[in-house]
Amino acid sequence: MDRRQFLQTTAAGLAAAGTGLQPLRALAQGEPIRVGLMAPLTGVIASGGKEMVEGTQFWFEKINYQIAGRKVELIIEDDASNPDTALQKARRLVEQNNVHFLTGNLLANTGLAVANYVKGTGTPYFIPIIAADELTQRGRIPNVIRTAGYSGSAFPRPLADWALKQGYKRIATISQDYTFGHEQCGGFSQVFTEGGGTIVQQFWHPLNTADFSPYLGQIADLKIDAIFVMETGADATRFTQQFNSFGLKGKIPLLGAMNMTDQSVIRTMGPEVEGIISAAHFAEGSDSPATKEFVEAYTKKYEKIPSLYGFSMYSGMMWVSRAIEKLGGKVEDKAALIDAVLKTELTDSPLGKPVKLDAYGNPIYDVYIRKVTKRPDGKFWNVPVETYPAVSQFWKYDPEAFMKEPAFSRTYQGAKKS
Repeated sequence: MDRRQFLQTTAAGLAAAGTGLQPLRALAQGEPIRVGLMAPLTGVIASGGKEMVEGTQFWFEKINYQIAGRKVELIIEDDASNPDTALQKARRLVEQNNVHFLTGNLLANTGLAVANYVKGTGTPYFIPIIAADELTQRGRIPNVIRTAGYSGSAFPRPLADWALKQGYKRIATISQDYTFGHEQCGGFSQVFTEGGGTIVQQFWHPLNTADFSPYLGQIADLKIDAIFVMETGADATRFTQQFNSFGLKGKIPLLGAMNMTDQSVIRTMGPEVEGIISAAHFAEGSDSPATKEFVEAYTKKYEKIPSLYGFSMYSGMMWVSRAIEKLGGKVEDKAALIDAVLKTELTDSPLGKPVKLDAYGNPIYDVYIRKVTKRPDGKFWNVPVETYPAVSQFWKYDPEAFMKEPAFSRTYQGAKKS
C-alpha cells in the first residue's frame, strides 16, 4: 500500500467511526500542490529552457510557493528537446510523482507527445509556450490549455499584413523544418498572398544547422523585397550572424518570427540584430507600466532582460494560480480545475491589459509589430512600432470554415498561387 492509499484508507476508517472527517479531501488539503514542469535544459534550445524554469520560479517565489493556503512543490524535468524523452518524463511526473498538473515544454513535437499522453490520463496540461495550432484547433484536447500561450500561425499574420502595407510584394521564407516553423511560415504566407503578395521561394533546414551559406547564397540571388525568417535558439543566432557576414543586412529587410529576436537570442549579440522586425504579444521594450515593472523586477533578479520564455511561464503560472484561488486550492478535482482556468480572465498580466481565452482554449492578444532597438546602455530589445488589437488565432477567418482547411505543413502553406 503506498502513502496515498494509506491516507485514503485511514481517513475512510476515521469517517466510518463517526469522526466527521471527509476521507480524502480533508487530508489532501494538507498536501502540497505538486506542479510538474518540463523544459529543454540540454540541447540546441537549452537557453530557452533555462529561462522557462526561471520564469516559473520567479512567479512562485513572488507568492512564496503558496496558493490558497497550500504549499506548492515544483518538480522539474529535462525533456532534452526530444519527444520520446518528454513522454517518459511526463509519465514519471504523473504516475510516480503524482503531480496535480503538468506545464512547460518548448518544442512543438515534445508538446504534442505529452498532449497525446494526457489525453488518456485527463491530467491538466497548461502550455504557455507550446504553440502547435492543432492543440487549440482541429485536434483540441479539453485538458490541454494555453494559459498565457499562443498558436504558431497567429502572430505572423499581422506581420504579413504590416509587410504588405510597407509595399513589399515579393518575399522568401526560411525556417527550421518542424511543426512550429511550418505553422509560422504558413500563417505569414497565407495572409501575404491573400493580400496580393508572392512567396517567391521557401527554404527548410533541420534543427541545429551550423552553416547557412548554401541558403544565403540562393537568397542573395533572389529578386525579393524582404525575407521572413523562423529560427529558434542557436539557429537564430547563427543565421543572423551569417546573414550579416554575407553582406545581406541593409540590402534585404529581415522580418523575423517572434522567437527570432527573443532576448534569449539577442542579448548576446551586437549591431547585427538592430532593426529586425518581428511580431509578438510581448515586447520587453514596451512603455506599459505593468510591462516595465515586470521587466525591471526580472532584470534585477536575474541580471538580464526577460525573454519570451521567462515571461510566458511566469504569466502562465499566474493564470493557473488565479484559477486555483477560485477553487480554494482544491486541485484534486481535475474537471473543476480545467473549468476554472478556462473561465479565468487574467487582469494583472505583465502585458498591462486583461487577457481571456477564446472558445478553444487559446488567448486573444493585442499583437505588437516590434523593432529591435538599441538601449542607452548598449543592450538591444524589442520596441513596439504598431499594434494590432485583439488578434484571434483564426485571424479574420471564420473558425469553423478555417478548420475545414488542411493543417499547415511543409507541403501546405495556405498560400494562394500567384
